[in-house]
Amino acid sequence: MFQRFRRTRLNNHLRSLVRETSVGVNDFIYPLFVRGGEGIKTEVASMPGVFQMSIDEVLKECEELKKLGLYAIILFGIPDVKDSIGSDSLCEHGIIAKAIRSIKEAHPEMFVVTDLCFCEYTDHGHCGIIDEKHQTVNNDATLSISAQQAIVHAKAGADMIAPSGMMDGIIQTLRTALDGAGYENLPIMSYSTKFASGYYGPFRDVAESAPSFGDRASYQMDPANRREAIAESIADEAQGADILMVKPALAYLDIVREIKDATSRPMAVYNVSGEYAMIKFAGMNGLIDYERVVMETMIAFKRAGADIIISYHAKEVAKMLQK
Repeated sequence: MFQRFRRTRLNNHLRSLVRETSVGVNDFIYPLFVRGGEGIKTEVASMPGVFQMSIDEVLKECEELKKLGLYAIILFGIPDVKDSIGSDSLCEHGIIAKAIRSIKEAHPEMFVVTDLCFCEYTDHGHCGIIDEKHQTVNNDATLSISAQQAIVHAKAGADMIAPSGMMDGIIQTLRTALDGAGYENLPIMSYSTKFASGYYGPFRDVAESAPSFGDRASYQMDPANRREAIAESIADEAQGADILMVKPALAYLDIVREIKDATSRPMAVYNVSGEYAMIKFAGMNGLIDYERVVMETMIAFKRAGADIIISYHAKEVAKMLQK
């Protein structure tokens, strides 16, 4: 006798009862881009619905997020002045430190994650101190200033730190620095498997972080490498990462599943700017059922093994879930 799989598909209520994967508002972290000034809320042309905001506007945005049940955000800073080492990110009076303090004062219940990198803060747009001889990022010199940046975030009141620069040894470096400064309970969400991807284009518009020369292939991962992708996350777990991540998400769901099966840490995915823009513009032009495709994409992330989804769609998904 053949199996009648359709029996459990014929009734809507039964389909709900046997559904294996679900998406909820607590699955999401919402990215916010903060810059200096006041009353600034500038939409990014390549990412409709995504804005650069001054701190006062970010505080208003947090109020709206709370009404939707979204309490987790990840902050990216855009400084007024950039230099070769990203000094603004190392200063307790820099844009990201000010934003953290302001948010935690006005909205103490918000869970504030901070992206820890240098590409938004450097005048060359790369993720650390430049090795002039090899025209790449100097790994070990960047580790040292990454530890400084982590302490700045921690002192300002960050709830979790997310290093995204793909420097070897970054998790061990940050864990040692944070523990030594009395922040042993501050978790680290590692961008543990981050690919040198073409999907990042619109992000570089909103974060103003395009590299001034070359690319990031000497420190971010080759999209063709499966075994290395898994090894990167296993290494970060061993160094003390509390949460692992795959970025981008949509083209790498096989990697998400393999890392999920190979490790014991919670898994995040970053639904990146290019993925967002493709769906957004397809919906705006009537090419797809926008809400259906957004939800189908979020379910795919969860089904592949994601526990956490960082997404520019988070507000829209929260509204869909309220219907």
